[in-house]
Amino acid sequence: MKQARSPKKSMGSGQIRIISGQWRGRKLPIHDLEGLRPTTDRVKETVFNWLAPYMLNAKVLDAFSGSGSLGFEALSRYASHATFFELQRQAAQQLKSNLALLNCSNAEVVQTDTLKQLLTPPEQAFDLIFIDPPFNKGLVEPCLKYIAQNKWLTSDGIIYLEIEKQLQLPQLPVNWQIIKDKTAGQVRFLIIANQA
Repeated sequence: MKQARSPKKSMGSGQIRIISGQWRGRKLPIHDLEGLRPTTDRVKETVFNWLAPYMLNAKVLDAFSGSGSLGFEALSRYASHATFFELQRQAAQQLKSNLALLNCSNAEVVQTDTLKQLLTPPEQAFDLIFIDPPFNKGLVEPCLKYIAQNKWLTSDGIIYLEIEKQLQLPQLPVNWQIIKDKTAGQVRFLIIANQA
């Protein structure tokens, strides 16, 4: 009886908010799935202030999309295209629904294992890659390695990396440089620039 009265609660859903750009203030529904940890508005605000010079017309990859919070924010701020990689079927479907809700045609959702996807070189490299994987799963090191190895990032591209504070950052390729680095609570977030 209780579930019938409140289906939203039983599905465990929530929402994310787009903080700036053409869809400023729009709220998008998300499923409360295991490992889903949307970037907080406070962190997102800082990050997108950092990324402002690189955003316009950027080709963006949201590598572990989850709620799509980072990719949607980039599209709202006039990135030219966004690709969302997401492993969980339910989350991938929600990303597609939210793109339709925004009437957004310059994005695609690929339901895939991100690490497997990164093993193959892309048709075209990305200007900006968001890496915000589930914590404590050992995904950061191989992810960065495959991006460098298979040239997923343009020669002057930018990576946004969000990791657990205690994680030891793997050695970066010589041409990659950390240009911003901040910690908020249990989260460390960085901007890495490819200066090839």
